[in-house]
Amino acid sequence: MTRNRGLAVASPPFPSDAPEFSTDRHPSPFIISVGNIAFGGRGKTPTVAAIAKILLAMGERPAILSRGYGRRVVEDGVVVVSDGRHLLADLDRSGDEPLMLARDLPGVAVLVCDQRAVAGALARHTLGATALILDDGFQHREMARDVDVVIVTPGDLSGRRAPLGRLRESPSALARADAVVLDAEMSAELILPQNQLRAHFRLRRHAGPLVALATGGPAPGPAPAPGARVFALAGIAGPARFLRAVADAGFVVAGAWTPGDHQRYTRADVARLARDARAGGAGLVLTTAKDAERLRPFRPLPLPVWTLPLTVTIEPWAGNELVADFAAKSATSSFPASFAAWLAARVADARRQPGRQHRPTEVSA
Repeated sequence: MTRNRGLAVASPPFPSDAPEFSTDRHPSPFIISVGNIAFGGRGKTPTVAAIAKILLAMGERPAILSRGYGRRVVEDGVVVVSDGRHLLADLDRSGDEPLMLARDLPGVAVLVCDQRAVAGALARHTLGATALILDDGFQHREMARDVDVVIVTPGDLSGRRAPLGRLRESPSALARADAVVLDAEMSAELILPQNQLRAHFRLRRHAGPLVALATGGPAPGPAPAPGARVFALAGIAGPARFLRAVADAGFVVAGAWTPGDHQRYTRADVARLARDARAGGAGLVLTTAKDAERLRPFRPLPLPVWTLPLTVTIEPWAGNELVADFAAKSATSSFPASFAAWLAARVADARRQPGRQHRPTEVSA
């Protein structure tokens, strides 16, 4: 059963030129999972967004399937956060990351359900989705997929499994990945010996232009220029990365608050935020897109808040002699010219298999 009782918060529709989902049903949607082998922030959500944009540009009708971690209201069945044209659920019912994705991706449906196979069926049969993206799906054994993309950081290859460490699975689990996306700071030597048959890419993060979070009061004025004193708010996993991005963008960080991932703010928190910012001589707050979703319910806000979006690009792994030598010797290079080209080839391969069955997942050691 799917419950969507209309807009829980006032949200404008997407632009009229947003692609409209069709009810024409592809017999079997292309399914891609994005995940990792560790707990904590690895860039999965922006990677999901990047893949959704690529699929949309390819003419697909993508839908993102999420568990909706951190939502306050857990309903039976599926919550359609976005049908690709309108926002249909609020923060409590969707969770911060699905709501952020829905707001940022016109033309892409976003659905939340603990049983993602159920959400996938609804996306396919009701919304006409031709491609399904499993957000944080590498350990989700219940739903088969065509492609597994796994994001890896250096610590993932030498850490310990939970509960003694932060690993969900051992590095040997990478053997079932179709593509490994390496942190930009990693060395290829760390991963090639055990995973030479996988496609390898590099994840690069980029800071986008500032976006004003409407305060509910007067317009916040022009975007702050580099050199301005700002207070940074980063309630995310790995907040140090965001603080570096703020400093790299040329702003003077007068203070920061890093309350933890998925922190649900209160009015007292908003008051504290304004008080700490002013105490540091900052007249505005820079925050993440995910934090912005958790601040919206408290508008009007007591001071201007701007979002510094952090996006990613998935690039070929290059510039390493070991990589060049391996690629030259490989009959099928694990270092394609671009991630988009690699993904397009995987979609085409899947579609060429009439009556195909999605590859079942396997439990790794």
